[in-house]
Amino acid sequence: MVQVASAETVVERVDSQSASFRVVQLLSNLDHPWSMAWLPDGEALIGLRPGGLLRWRPGETRARSVAGLPNVADYGQGGLFDVKPTPDFAKTGQIVMSYAYAGNGGAATRIASATLAGGRVTGVNVLFEAAPRSGSPVHFGGRLRFGPDGALYATFGDRGARERAQNKADPAGSVYRIPSGGKPELFSSGHRNPQGLDVHPVTGVLWAHEHGPKGGDEVNLLKSGRNYGWPRVTFGREYSGGEIAASGTGPGFESPLHVWVPSIAPSGMAFYNGAAFPGWKNSLFVGALRAQLLARLTLDGDKVVGEERLLKGAIGRIREVSVGPDGLVYLLTDAGDGALYRLEPLTQ
Repeated sequence: MVQVASAETVVERVDSQSASFRVVQLLSNLDHPWSMAWLPDGEALIGLRPGGLLRWRPGETRARSVAGLPNVADYGQGGLFDVKPTPDFAKTGQIVMSYAYAGNGGAATRIASATLAGGRVTGVNVLFEAAPRSGSPVHFGGRLRFGPDGALYATFGDRGARERAQNKADPAGSVYRIPSGGKPELFSSGHRNPQGLDVHPVTGVLWAHEHGPKGGDEVNLLKSGRNYGWPRVTFGREYSGGEIAASGTGPGFESPLHVWVPSIAPSGMAFYNGAAFPGWKNSLFVGALRAQLLARLTLDGDKVVGEERLLKGAIGRIREVSVGPDGLVYLLTDAGDGALYRLEPLTQ
């Protein structure tokens, strides 16, 4: 068992452009939580980067640990990343997970399936490894989403070797499509370190965001076979201040829908299509690590037409954003004593 907050604690009250809400801490003492996903019965899975997995149900004051996960390369930015139930979880108990795996030649991001029953995972089966492995401790990517076609989509970072993102024979710096029972295939390329992925609730199109270097974080609408440019085009610069590319756009490369300069270090994203916050319809929420805020992007079709910045510095580094089956927004903060928060509407 994992000890958590003994009672729900209101930590902030916010009057924003389109909603008034309170921020409630639900769980505490979480070791670098990285992902959150919902099971069909309303229970949540919370993944911890050092390699732990928790089961938690709203209203509970304790989360339950799950055993049997594979060993992960918990160093640098590596560890356990995303954990998601498959679309047929209610029948099969199957989950998928992404994690850094270390072996001969270094580490790489792996995608695996397994069966979850009660407090244990069994039958771990590796579906794909983004080889070749590298000794680099950075840019693993690791976000997972099931698309409307039933296939699993997975993001992979460039592993700190930017030219890998332009090699279509190399999974680094790409998004892969993994059909059920089929062969993994390249979906898009030219990404630096994508750590946000979600499906638009109306169009069914995948959107992603990725970390830029010094500035140049991007939100992109993903299209099969397209190249998103890194490092040939970028709005970011070297950490030293030097130029990486002459332009942020160029022929043959997809242009981002939204860019952050300076960088906010985005992580986690979720479209809002719930009923609890009517004013947030057609919004895309993005967590931020460096900027320690929640960005709400307002949309007009496939265009980003505005941005509202919420909770700046209020709860720390936001790693994950999830909309629950109750229509409320859940946030995980990245720290050795990380926490789970819920945004709840304030009634007049």
